[in-house]
Amino acid sequence: MKRIVAIVAMLAVAFGAAFGQKLADKQVLIVGADANPAGIDPHKSTAYSSVRITNRIYETLVDMDETGKLVGKLAESWTNPNDTTYVFTVRKGVYFHNGREMTAQDVKYTFDRILDPANGCTGRSNFKLVESVNVLDKYRVEFKLSQPLAPFLSNFTSIYTAIIAKEVLDANAGSLANVACGTGPFKLAEWIPDNQVRLVKHDKYWLAGYPKLDGVTYMIIPDESARLAALRTGSIHYTTLSAQNVELVKKNRNIVVKSFQTRDYYFLGFNFTQKPFDDVKVRQAFSLAVDRPDLIRKALKGEGVIAGAVSPTLKQWAIDVSKNTWFRKNQTKAKALLAEAGYASGIDVEMTVPSSYPDVVAISQVLQQQLAGVGIRVTLKQMEIGQYVDAWKKKGHQVMAGKNGAGIDPDRSLYFFFHSTGSANVWGYSNPDFDKLVEEAKVTLDQAKRSALYNQAQEILYQDAANLFFASPMTYCFINAKVKGFEPIVSNPEDFKFATILK
Repeated sequence: MKRIVAIVAMLAVAFGAAFGQKLADKQVLIVGADANPAGIDPHKSTAYSSVRITNRIYETLVDMDETGKLVGKLAESWTNPNDTTYVFTVRKGVYFHNGREMTAQDVKYTFDRILDPANGCTGRSNFKLVESVNVLDKYRVEFKLSQPLAPFLSNFTSIYTAIIAKEVLDANAGSLANVACGTGPFKLAEWIPDNQVRLVKHDKYWLAGYPKLDGVTYMIIPDESARLAALRTGSIHYTTLSAQNVELVKKNRNIVVKSFQTRDYYFLGFNFTQKPFDDVKVRQAFSLAVDRPDLIRKALKGEGVIAGAVSPTLKQWAIDVSKNTWFRKNQTKAKALLAEAGYASGIDVEMTVPSSYPDVVAISQVLQQQLAGVGIRVTLKQMEIGQYVDAWKKKGHQVMAGKNGAGIDPDRSLYFFFHSTGSANVWGYSNPDFDKLVEEAKVTLDQAKRSALYNQAQEILYQDAANLFFASPMTYCFINAKVKGFEPIVSNPEDFKFATILK
């Protein structure tokens, strides 16, 4: 399908030329970004403001196309001779941005780094069943597992598994937070914090003829109205904005809006190490105080669907949360639960919110109003994204509003975020019954049995109110009409390598 997109891009340019349209002299796409990256280490930087950059610079062995099919990326092919062995053949002629060819040794080095608990890499828990990574020859690498791992291949699509160059990590004292050297279509040229991130074309990119662009520059413009104004004047070519802006550009022929249902969800996370959030009755009271349909109407202008931890786009795996008791507003029961927990007069709560994400800010403001209805008095504490991520990692919060990506497999949605040892379980949630279910599901290859296990796990998660889950939003991409050959999709919303800019 990506080959088709490339052909469409070329045809768009060809037909444009035939009708008197030519390519702009400057083929640099300007993106209006809402936040500064919180580091650019693909294995550790989890904020979207970081991931949107690292996804342009680095690449993974496996990718997912717009139909949900797993396809090779840096891996040309793979074999699975038995349930616990995978052999990847990496592409020949793939070069890092420093000019060195990537080989199987780089794959092994990358995963040795990811698997070492001392490095604190985000994706480590996804590969805990890997016993060894062995270089077979220059272009083949073998992964040996201790048990079958159902989401093994899909885990490779995450940027948290991006292939890195050892010499670059060594030259920077083991840190990639501020430097980058990947195999992707664009390479880092300059990063001016709070101003811009400038990427330039990787001239030795393995996909011949691409990228078409000479570069992509991310201008840091936190304010939505400022990004919209920049788009209208042509100062930027692309940005994402909230739903209410769609109507404002409806008659503007110079702006095209494209949208898709995301795999993201809005959440409220509790710090289980602080009272009263270690009490399930308190957390359940929070959940029952929330009117999710009203929240979607007010905060998202109706552009979203009620969702749990597993994205409703993953239809095989997600349960219908609209029928779940804990997703339905019940203020009477919420007040009774608070009283049973010893908080009949209510509680005071500080809610940490990322200031650069207006959708999350809007969610938190509606939550503040709704929770007040049962005596939960919320003070909002807005933080710049770097501080917010730091607070998330260090449990420096009481409750935290945010947005997460559910991924393409329920293992990420459930094990990664909520297993007692999950890499992203920063909440302190732990339930042995939940752990047992997601552990078994991880190694169950029968899809029907695996689905049944995940259904049970979701029911436990929602009853425990490990997080509160609210809605999965739409993403709205606002694009200058002169940009051709670019189609945002849920699995890779900013794949600009096929894009061109007309005069």
